[in-house]
Amino acid sequence: MRWSGRLASVQPFRVMGLLEAAQALEARGADVIHLEVGEPDFATPAPVMAAGQQALAEGRTRYTPAAGLPALREAISGHYREHFDAEVDPARIIVTPGASGALLLASQLLVEHGDRVLMADPNYPCNRHFMSMAGAELDCVSVGDDSGWQLDAALVERHWRDDTRLAMLASPSNPTGHMLDAAQLTAVAQAVASRGGELLVDEIYQGLSYDLEPLSATALAPEAFVVNSFSKYFGMTGWRLGWLVAPEAAVEPLTRLAQNVFLAAPTPSQYAALAAFTPECREILEAQRRELGRRRDALLAGLARLGLAPSLAPQGAFYVWLDIARYSHDSQAFCRRLLAEEGVAITPGIDFAVRGGEHHVRIAFTTDVARLGEALQRLERFLARQGA
Repeated sequence: MRWSGRLASVQPFRVMGLLEAAQALEARGADVIHLEVGEPDFATPAPVMAAGQQALAEGRTRYTPAAGLPALREAISGHYREHFDAEVDPARIIVTPGASGALLLASQLLVEHGDRVLMADPNYPCNRHFMSMAGAELDCVSVGDDSGWQLDAALVERHWRDDTRLAMLASPSNPTGHMLDAAQLTAVAQAVASRGGELLVDEIYQGLSYDLEPLSATALAPEAFVVNSFSKYFGMTGWRLGWLVAPEAAVEPLTRLAQNVFLAAPTPSQYAALAAFTPECREILEAQRRELGRRRDALLAGLARLGLAPSLAPQGAFYVWLDIARYSHDSQAFCRRLLAEEGVAITPGIDFAVRGGEHHVRIAFTTDVARLGEALQRLERFLARQGA
């Protein structure tokens, strides 16, 4: 059989193999601490669950408009107005099956064969893959402490070419957890606009911030395309629901694409998500954010005792990006040994970085402080055997 050549640019997401191995260990009775997958141990908030159950009980399972329930688009617009001081016309919001659906629409609209796309390295791998499958050439720009692990305006100016079409940001980012502040985001938007390009901002972890106030490109760069999700801050991973904010001129072609690619996002999920914006749900979500902040601090303190703390603490999301070069230059082997020997599952950096991933790992602080403490003890034993 012969497959499409576009698959050549799509690498496996290796963390899923580690998750499978971890689950196999658990099936044999091992105690595994899961710090690999980006999914905290919180349940979907009760108001969202109740709204979803009510939608099913009332038989609300038929197609919605391709762009989503009008009431949900209004609710998302209100969320931007209340929390980010941004006026976003509900007509500019396209509800999608997860943020992946939004990324798919954006990639198909914005780039074609031969266009160049700028993004930070490391980055979430699917961001690269969606653009590659659309035919784009990727310029993955290595970032580090000097740019706050972000693609800043200076890097955009340095790496922009005549055939660059799009710059993509992620704030907070996966895997580093670092954010752009308002001045930095505005500067990037201006650098891109001055070159006639488009800006796509991944705000999937928006709301999960600990040191900086959360912000949105919708308030600072109204012409940007903005991807968001109900998975992370709102705790609805398996409900598969996200959205895309687009300039007014892009709404019709995006809706046309949505009609043909997925018809509409899941209907019960959309009704459930209406409850995510209630004051009752907001209180739950903010309590969870504060708990994630405590977990971050506990993990960073433990890593500091091991001499492994990052020089820049993550400001958002729920990840720590660690340099393990003193112990290994094969992050996948390092993670597999740690799992096999100590029952701690973390993610190899090669999932996220085109360059440097072989000596980095990502740790997700998605379990409680006590389990993080146990994981740190196991990690300490493991590192002691590595002879660094």
